[in-house]
Amino acid sequence: MPLVLALILGGLCATFFGILFGLPSLRVKGLYLAVATLAAQFFSDWMFLRIKWFTNDSPSGSVSVSNLNFFGLPIESAMSEYLFCLAVLVVIAMLAKNLVRGAIGREWMAIRDMDVAASVIGIRPMYAKLSAFAVSSFIIGVAGALWAFVHLGAWEPAAFSVDVSFKLLFMVIIGGMGSIMGSFFGAAFIVVLPIVLSLVLPAIASVFGVTMSTAGVSHAEFIIFGALIVWFLIVEPHGLAKLWSIGKQKMRVWPFPH
Repeated sequence: MPLVLALILGGLCATFFGILFGLPSLRVKGLYLAVATLAAQFFSDWMFLRIKWFTNDSPSGSVSVSNLNFFGLPIESAMSEYLFCLAVLVVIAMLAKNLVRGAIGREWMAIRDMDVAASVIGIRPMYAKLSAFAVSSFIIGVAGALWAFVHLGAWEPAAFSVDVSFKLLFMVIIGGMGSIMGSFFGAAFIVVLPIVLSLVLPAIASVFGVTMSTAGVSHAEFIIFGALIVWFLIVEPHGLAKLWSIGKQKMRVWPFPH
């Protein structure tokens, strides 16, 4: 099967399940909606583990992929994998940006901000919410196919554990809910912070004559992530995207704020 077709089918499959599990979640929104949809993962894990058709009756429960190519161009090295994923990311980000700026994007924002007022002016809440579920699920389906087949080289249910889902949720919360740019900020923050902590924390501990193990650094990461999530939810719900916007506004008038 061509790689592009596999990505599209992965997106369509995720769209189906997104709408299916989105129907019972139409009455909640915000963080509660994100947590409610996480419950679907337990059913999905059970289904993929029990129904062998999804793994082509493989005894190992995984599906391997080899000889990936994009219209004849081989995708073998880490650089080619990165460039292909980056190209797909740019295309999806541009489509999402234009979609948000269009009529359907304005409907989504109206439902998000004040659903009762949006329904009064003629916006159908169920259609708007389900279309948001469908589009976001399609994007996640394409991302999942890239993660499994291009990055990992194989697919298995364990590759999409609850830990991965929570990490994606943390990216959205820290980056800024409802912001495309915030998703990039959140992803970069989640990836870069452990690297920075693994370098900084042992150095700080050595100043006080204490040796910090790898396990200690890992535990510190969880503590810092938890504290940051609570801080962003209480102090700045719009996350790093809002802080970035405020910083740009202040830089425009610096050094004469008045």
